[in-house]
Amino acid sequence: MALVCAGVASVAQAQSVSTYGTPGLLEIPTAEMFDDGSLVFTGAGLRDTFRATMTFQILPWVHGSFRYAYIQGYDGEQGDRYDRSFDLHFRLREESRHSPAVVVGLRDFGGTGIYAAEYLVATKTIRDRFKLTGGIGWGRLAGRGSFENPLSLISSRFDTRDDPRAGTIEETGRLDFGNWFQGDAALFGGASWQYNDRLTFLAEYSPDLYQKERDRIDFKVRSPINLGVQYRFRNGSQLTTSVLYGTTLGLTYSYFIDPRKTVAPGGQGASPPPLLPPEQVNARAPRNQTDVRDQLQSALQKEGLRLVYLSETGETVQVGVENKAYGQAAQALGRTARVLANEQPAQTKHFDIALMSNGVPLSAVRVDRDDLYELEHDPDNAWRSFSRAEISDTIPLVEGGVITDAYPHFSYRFGPYLNFSFFDPDDPLRYEIGAALGLDYTLSPGFTLSTGLRQPIISTLDDTTRVSDSVLPRVRSDWPIYAQESNLRVEHMTAEYLWRPAENLYARTTLGYLETMFGGVSAELLWYPTDSRLALGVEANYVAQRDFDVLFGFQDYSVATGHVSAYYDLPGEFHAQVDAGRYLAGDYGATFTLDREFNNGFTVGAFFTLTDVSFEDFGEGSFDKGVRLEIPVSWLTGRPSRNKLSQTIRPVLRDGGARLHVRNRLYEVTREARSQQLSRGWGRFWR
Repeated sequence: MALVCAGVASVAQAQSVSTYGTPGLLEIPTAEMFDDGSLVFTGAGLRDTFRATMTFQILPWVHGSFRYAYIQGYDGEQGDRYDRSFDLHFRLREESRHSPAVVVGLRDFGGTGIYAAEYLVATKTIRDRFKLTGGIGWGRLAGRGSFENPLSLISSRFDTRDDPRAGTIEETGRLDFGNWFQGDAALFGGASWQYNDRLTFLAEYSPDLYQKERDRIDFKVRSPINLGVQYRFRNGSQLTTSVLYGTTLGLTYSYFIDPRKTVAPGGQGASPPPLLPPEQVNARAPRNQTDVRDQLQSALQKEGLRLVYLSETGETVQVGVENKAYGQAAQALGRTARVLANEQPAQTKHFDIALMSNGVPLSAVRVDRDDLYELEHDPDNAWRSFSRAEISDTIPLVEGGVITDAYPHFSYRFGPYLNFSFFDPDDPLRYEIGAALGLDYTLSPGFTLSTGLRQPIISTLDDTTRVSDSVLPRVRSDWPIYAQESNLRVEHMTAEYLWRPAENLYARTTLGYLETMFGGVSAELLWYPTDSRLALGVEANYVAQRDFDVLFGFQDYSVATGHVSAYYDLPGEFHAQVDAGRYLAGDYGATFTLDREFNNGFTVGAFFTLTDVSFEDFGEGSFDKGVRLEIPVSWLTGRPSRNKLSQTIRPVLRDGGARLHVRNRLYEVTREARSQQLSRGWGRFWR
């Protein structure tokens, strides 16, 4: 799925954004931070240069940035430069009444080093609208007026700064720890005055001499003084015009997204059914079991839920439902509980509701009928109802409880798709638009035959003439050949079986064309107690590389690959994952992932993979890394939906650290039904 560049502006920001897409004046950084959790997208242009930056406020005291820059003519006869870089910005001290905020930052610490700099900066607000900033910088920020590094008093190793990469593509991706805060230093500073809620005036002294650009594209710096005017729109976005270095004009636009606030107001979906009085429920309750089932199926179907299991024991009714409509499993539980209260006779006191996937029970939640009536209009009904709910592994599913007409079950999906490819050196943005058809046929609980077909209609993915120079097996870097030689594609064609070997255990076996580039067999086992923050899994695969036409043939390359995985829900909104094992190119290593997950399902994360492949053999980028976004469609529309828009952004796609893409990995299937995730989304139980 493609990333949709849409969002909702956060509350108007008091701080300005520099041409580097981070809190700053015009070119220099400030000691400010964005609102916690904010995503800021910035585009900035000046002479022969364009910078696009995504900055995420990871925590209140740290943000990270990914930048993509275009510099016309930078590589001389070889052409223009498309450059990728990462920043980190740490707050050491918050601003107080009498002292400034203090921040330390790293700019371009993992790219080619064109923009490499480190800084220590302080910012103080005076009378609400006037801000003063001053700092000391190294690297690129140590041009004009540079002096001996004050850190040399600590150690002589701070005296000199090497430049081993010299801005070359071949050396990208490495962390030059030995260069940080080394070499000469220089001072920088500036001020901003917020004239009113819309208009802010900016002035700064920048020591940046644009040395690399001066030598390569004849960029002229006549003055260290930069001046600018910033206009803030009603949606919170900013537009800044500036005069830079006495020689060029600059234009910067920043758009703020608050993941906690949906684009469309929530609650646009259908309202939940109101609870009927018990006497009315008894009067309309059907007398025979067949009518009970049919009426319950119909009522749940209206709520976007599929009934696959039904059993009654004394005062308890047990149901199994598949959630087809709601991004939060808690909302599916709430709708099911209300339907049961309205359809079951009043003597039924307890509702055991099992969340299921393709007929496989994931977990069960017991809801008492009396609690529904008592808490329906309670202002604190969300947390009070969660505290009373009983969450367990599963209800005891007996064979006779499965609905006779629930299986076999057929479903399909048809619609457009949009794919993006980023950072090809010949074209930084490629795309493909086409039609996709998905077919799923579940023959019995857990056993599903599935096929996905795609037909490209408009595509620039196959325009590239670049040939992979990888010395590793070309398990991913031959993607242009796949785009060129395929038309109608069998994206996947699998037979999949999910089952429960024992309590807290889940298992999966998948056979067939597993993904676009590989087919074979995949097996997985997951241990995941209902109330645990920790889950452990193991996966083993034996796969062969598919033909470039993405139909039914295979190439000569085959490999055994697999991983041992640990998943952990950290306190707050963070989730960590570690996968260690063998990758598609035969290399061994581990992938480390950290995501920030908001309660509405909006996710921003980063990952990196280190394997036994050397930086030289890996090639451009040195090792696999990137950032990823996952945006629920409901966040954009305000309507219930299980669909998500996801995009992984890698600076470069190479063969080292490449993992198999398998549908329905067990952790992804089961997680929404665990107590940690249910608690995060329980606010939607009553919606």
